[in-house]
Amino acid sequence: MGMPKPGSLAPAFTLTDQNGNKISLKDFQGEKHVVLYFYPKALTPGCTIQACGLRDSLRSLEQLESVALGVSPDPVARLKKFEEKEGLNFTLLSDKDHALADKFGVWGLKKFMGREYMGI
Repeated sequence: MGMPKPGSLAPAFTLTDQNGNKISLKDFQGEKHVVLYFYPKALTPGCTIQACGLRDSLRSLEQLESVALGVSPDPVARLKKFEEKEGLNFTLLSDKDHALADKFGVWGLKKFMGREYMGI
């Protein structure tokens, strides 16, 4: 599946957060704009820089009545460790079977340093 077209409804989802809670897109319907942030792997240098940047600018999103949700294929325990180590102040969601990443067209064949693999 490819990325949703601008103006179309986002695909519905329910995923588990870093605290073991089920979070659904519909939880925010009519209340907040949702910013989905997909990243390949928690606790890696590049993803940590991005997550900390989002952490540091979250207040600007909140002023726009928005909520940020980080999505990765990591297990819940790794997400919790990431949150605690970096002082993250937003929800992290485990997309371990990459179903949501597939729906948004961000999961696929990647090439890095001569190696091919599936990922975000």
